[in-house]
Amino acid sequence: MSHLLLILLCMASLVYPAAGLGGEPAKNIIFMVPDGMGLAQVTAARIFKNGPGGAPLALETLERVGYQRTYSKNSTVTDSAAAASAWACGEKFNNGEVCFHRETGSYSPTILELAKGMGKATGLVVTSQITDATPASFAAHVANRKCQNEIGRQYIQVVRPHVILGGGRWKMDADPATDGDSPGCPFYGKDLEEEAARTGYRVVHTGKELEEALNEGPREILGLFSNEGMTPAYKRTPETTEPSLAEMTRAALTVLEKERKGFFLLVEGSQVDWANHENNLPYQVPEILAFDEAVRAVLEWVSADRLRKKNTLVIIAPDHDTGGFAINGPQKSLSTKGDLSTIESGWTSKRHTGGDVPLWSVGPGSEWLGRALDNTDLYGVMKRAMTVPALNHKSRDKKRGRPAAR
Repeated sequence: MSHLLLILLCMASLVYPAAGLGGEPAKNIIFMVPDGMGLAQVTAARIFKNGPGGAPLALETLERVGYQRTYSKNSTVTDSAAAASAWACGEKFNNGEVCFHRETGSYSPTILELAKGMGKATGLVVTSQITDATPASFAAHVANRKCQNEIGRQYIQVVRPHVILGGGRWKMDADPATDGDSPGCPFYGKDLEEEAARTGYRVVHTGKELEEALNEGPREILGLFSNEGMTPAYKRTPETTEPSLAEMTRAALTVLEKERKGFFLLVEGSQVDWANHENNLPYQVPEILAFDEAVRAVLEWVSADRLRKKNTLVIIAPDHDTGGFAINGPQKSLSTKGDLSTIESGWTSKRHTGGDVPLWSVGPGSEWLGRALDNTDLYGVMKRAMTVPALNHKSRDKKRGRPAAR
């Protein structure tokens, strides 16, 4: 009998590889994306903040480290839509497709939609337009990532994430002149912001309004803090009225943590990619550090409660590298903390590149992420992490000398 039980347990570990040693499901999943970030960019940000031999960034402290392939269905070099869709739907997509196969018109539910179907709260937090490719891939299905007004319509009318925070107010209004979508994209023609307010969202436009709204305890909140992308980190001043990525992340956690069944939250440092497209180091490094502050906010939230640590899966995953950034020097001296001019940098492109990108994680299911993966594998890990079978719980109880629950 003991041999049969051992065989069954081994079979279960193969079918449900996301199960941790304790067999606990991930009540919460926080998926964090530093868009366009390669490993050399982490090094540059760490050197600038803490010096060549200084302390690691918050993101570098996560327990598991792996890496992922990023190619899309039709290109060695992916775009953000295909890469995020691979995570969100577990399939390869052509560049430009948002969890939607253009040729067949077919699509499957995203990991965010699956989480919501399980009764979990959901959220999107970004520094780009909220309807940009990465967040869209988790909460919309369109043939063309440029159809951002349609993406916004699906957010408000169909999927309804509980928290939506970022830029892109123009994409949600009723004026096609400010929309800028591609020809052929559907255009709703009504003000989605007004519709959101009418159907239950608390709508805010500044960091102060966001803070005030949190005191009211809303279940759904829509924050549109700029007409297009939000103010880059290196251009922010004390007069900036927009919340930072870390502040938006804390706000999202405040709203989402109220759901007893847990939540799925996407957080994107969108403009790391934009800085790299410009080959602009003074833009890039502050964006990575701003993203890292959001990571720190998440890790502090997780560590503040024993059950959160036990039940929260945190994943940090760039979607691709942008720019082919490298640190070329100095060759005979050390860079100086706080001085970007002492980091000699080089670039291979102003576009995305096709190399593998790093992956950090911690929490239930993370043991299956500390290895070489394809980006589509992350979907399966997240899905399985939310649905660990009871057999693993019985196994744990038996190992501890307690009778298994009946």
